[in-house]
Amino acid sequence: MARSILIADDEVGIRESLTIILEEEGYQCTAVQDGDEAIAAIDEGSFDIVISDLKMPNTDGLGVLEHTLEHSSETLTIIITAHATVETAIKALRKGAADYILKPLDFDEVLIRIENLLEQKDIIQENKYLREQIDQEYNFNHIIGESEPMKEVYRMVERVSGATSNVLITGDSGTGKELVARAIHSNGDRAKKPFLAINCGAIPENLVESELFGHREGAFTGASSDKEGIFVAAHGGTVFLDEVAEIPLNLQVNLLRVLQEREVKPVGANNMVSFDTRIIAATNKDLEAEVEKGNFRDDLYYRLNVVELPLPPLSQRRDDIPLLVHHFLKKYNKELKRNLKGITSEAMSAMMAYEWKGEVRELENVIERAVLLSDHEYLQLENLPGAIRNVSGTEDIDMDSERLEEAVRVFEKHHIKSMLKRTDGNKSEAARLLGIDPSTLYRKMERLELSD
Repeated sequence: MARSILIADDEVGIRESLTIILEEEGYQCTAVQDGDEAIAAIDEGSFDIVISDLKMPNTDGLGVLEHTLEHSSETLTIIITAHATVETAIKALRKGAADYILKPLDFDEVLIRIENLLEQKDIIQENKYLREQIDQEYNFNHIIGESEPMKEVYRMVERVSGATSNVLITGDSGTGKELVARAIHSNGDRAKKPFLAINCGAIPENLVESELFGHREGAFTGASSDKEGIFVAAHGGTVFLDEVAEIPLNLQVNLLRVLQEREVKPVGANNMVSFDTRIIAATNKDLEAEVEKGNFRDDLYYRLNVVELPLPPLSQRRDDIPLLVHHFLKKYNKELKRNLKGITSEAMSAMMAYEWKGEVRELENVIERAVLLSDHEYLQLENLPGAIRNVSGTEDIDMDSERLEEAVRVFEKHHIKSMLKRTDGNKSEAARLLGIDPSTLYRKMERLELSD
C-alpha cells in the first residue's frame, strides 16, 4: 500500500514539483495551498507524513504542526522554510516536528529524509505492537483459569508485582511458572526494562558462573571477548532463575553473596560490577527437603524465598480444564490455519477425567496434536491419545448449552460423579483425588444438586 503524504505550501512551483517527484517514487500525494486547507485535509484523511511550509497565509506551518500532533499523533511532520535561522528550526523541533528542510529544496535530500523518517516510524510502530502483544500475553488477567486456586494466584501476583522482594515460584513442571514470573514483571514498575530467563538446569556446570556473573576476555579457553552476566544484562529489570535447585552446591555461596550485595565479580575480573535487578526464582522440587538432604544451602533458600508463590496442579483446578481446552483450541486454530468449531462432550469428558501428570504443558500439546490431526468440525475423542481415550469415566454427557459457564458446570458435575463412582461413594477419597477438601466437595455437591 502506497504511503500517503500531505504537501502544504503557498508557492505553486514547490507544491507541484514535490507532488510530481514524490508520486514518481510511488507515494500518494495530496497538495494544498495554505494551513487552513492542510488542517481540513488532516481532519478528513490519514497521512504518514505532512510536509508544511513554515510561512503560509492564514494558519502557518507551526499551527499545522500543532493540529497534526493533537489530531493525528502518528503522522510525522517536516517543516520547510526559507528563513534559515537556528531559532525557527529549534522552535519547530521542540514543538514536535520530525525534521526540517531549508529552501531552496534539494529534492534528492527530501527523498532521503522521507525514507529515513518512514523507516523510523515503522520501527517505532513495530516496537509498540510487540510491547502491546507482550503486555497482553503476560498480563496476569490473561493467564487462563477461574478456579479458586487460580484466583489466589492472581491475588498474589497483584500483591508482589509492585514490590522488589525476591519471589520463589513453586509447582510441578508444566504449571506455568515462567508465565507467572513474566506476569509479575509486566505488571510492575520494571515492565519496560529487560526480563531475562535462564534455566539453571540446562547450563553445563563449568559455564554456570560465566552465565550468571559474566566473564572477561581470556578468563578461560573460549572466552574471546567480555560478556555480561545475566544479572548485569537485566539491570533495571528482572532475572528469572528457573530450576534454581539445579545450581551446583559449590556455586550457591557465590549466588548468595551476589543476592546480598547486589554486585557481581565477572570471571577473570578484579573489580565488582553493581546491578539493580529483581530476582524471581522457580523450582519443581521441595527446596526444604533439598536443604535437609544437604543439596541446597539453607541461607540461599531463605534469601530466595522472601515470598513463596505456589502454583496449583491441574488436579486442584479441574474447573479450569474446559477453559484451557477452548483457549488452546483457539490458539492452534490460528497457528495451524484450521477452523475447528469446538470439541465434543465425549472428548471433553475424557480430558476432565484424565490425570494430567505433565500439567498444562501436556494439555496444550494434546490440543495442538488433536487440532492438527482432526478431519472434523469438532475435535473428537478419536483425535486424543490412547491414554486419554481409555481413561475411566468417558461416557458421553448430555450438554445442550453453548455458554462456557454452563459447560463448565456440566463437566464439573460429571467429573465429581465419576470420582464418586471410582471410589464407591467414599467422599473423603473422592475429595483427595479431586485435590480439594471434603468440605469443598460437599459444597460443590450441594450446588450441583448431586445426591448423597
